[in-house]
Amino acid sequence: MNRPLTTLFMLMSVDGKISTGATDELDVDLDFPKLKGLKEGLHQYYEIEQTTDLWCLNSGRVQAKLGVNQRPMPQKTPVSFVIIDNRHLTLQGIRYFCALSKEFVLVTTNRQHPAFTLQETNLHILQQHELDLSAIFKTLYTDYGCQRLTIQTGGTLNGLCLREKLIDYVDIVVAPVLIGGKDTATLIDGTSLMSTKELSHLGILKLLHCEVLEDSYLRLSYQVIS
Repeated sequence: MNRPLTTLFMLMSVDGKISTGATDELDVDLDFPKLKGLKEGLHQYYEIEQTTDLWCLNSGRVQAKLGVNQRPMPQKTPVSFVIIDNRHLTLQGIRYFCALSKEFVLVTTNRQHPAFTLQETNLHILQQHELDLSAIFKTLYTDYGCQRLTIQTGGTLNGLCLREKLIDYVDIVVAPVLIGGKDTATLIDGTSLMSTKELSHLGILKLLHCEVLEDSYLRLSYQVIS
């Protein structure tokens, strides 16, 4: 392949939700640590996350929800981050990722993004007229040597990755909770299929591993076979 080998790695509820609600005030990373029955086993997800690939794809919206625009500068890590963002990251958020990342690749269609005002040695900006994930993945592979990539974006971008057949593996930690809500983000969102002619867009999975974790958490690992 002329793109990285990818793994979709997420924390979700039993009913497939990756957020606790439909507003930016609600988020599993912020809310699960407050809830008895969830906070006890949550550490396992973050411990597994530490073993994921050294390249990580995320979105500016998710990172803004987690407060990167207000955080102090972190210590450098060996992880390179790819962030898709048009308007959620501020200058502080961009500086945060420059400090955190080995290489920081910002993908944007916004010509006025504040990242253009910075000159950091590890900051790389991929400007696109329209978001093209296939082209992004190819550039990461050919220009930056990214051979393996962990995807941790929101439901809409995850859906685009699925439809463009850019997901090779799925690694899910399932929290023991039901969240509900038709407008709450799920593991895969985006445009729904409308006819049987589109069934080729489904991601058929082969179970590779099922692990029962502590405190009623599960870890499910799949390979996308079609």
